[in-house]
Amino acid sequence: MSKRLFDLFFSVVGLLVLSPLLLLLAVWVKASDGGSVFFRQLRIGQDGSPFHIVKFRTMVQNAEQFGLSVTRDGDARITRVGRFLRKTKLDELPQLWNVLVGDMSFVGPRPEVARYVEHYTAEQKRVLTLKPGITDLATLTFRREEELLRTAGRRRRTEDGEREAADVEAFYMEHCVPRKIELNLAYADTANVWEDFKIILRTLRLLLGTEFRGQSATDGGEHE
Repeated sequence: MSKRLFDLFFSVVGLLVLSPLLLLLAVWVKASDGGSVFFRQLRIGQDGSPFHIVKFRTMVQNAEQFGLSVTRDGDARITRVGRFLRKTKLDELPQLWNVLVGDMSFVGPRPEVARYVEHYTAEQKRVLTLKPGITDLATLTFRREEELLRTAGRRRRTEDGEREAADVEAFYMEHCVPRKIELNLAYADTANVWEDFKIILRTLRLLLGTEFRGQSATDGGEHE
């Protein structure tokens, strides 16, 4: 109950305070190429319930038809405006709406697309008992994930790119996903509002550029 009250209060405050910025960013995205402002994608939430996550669009229209669900650094589908929004994480701000309506929390496992959740082991599916969030320990640990995935794709590049794509997704499922789930299950054992607040502060410090040292990789490989 305390976590939900925390989410309700700060999502309302965030939407109200940030409304001028949200409007400005919406106009910028729309003016950049005339496409849609928001990107909505079906994700798997708490207890396996699907919901639509909302972001500012950072890729060309219908980007999912032209590449992987995970995004690598230097992906040609990312727009000029999108590169800035991804770097600053401003593309995530519309998820305050997801928090307000109860699909997400401020802190919790980043929600995955169904095609990846289908490969979870029985043990890994325990993470679905948690409400997904905007940030989590995995986001802080994998803060340069796009670069990590680009490196994985370059290891076995072919002319048609099919093997490269397969390698990237295999690397993501075999190395990134298990570690992320491990971190989130560990978080669940000690989760409380104070721990959430500390994770939020660490995330803000990261975005402000004061915590770039440490482990090598964010949820920068966010799906779009």
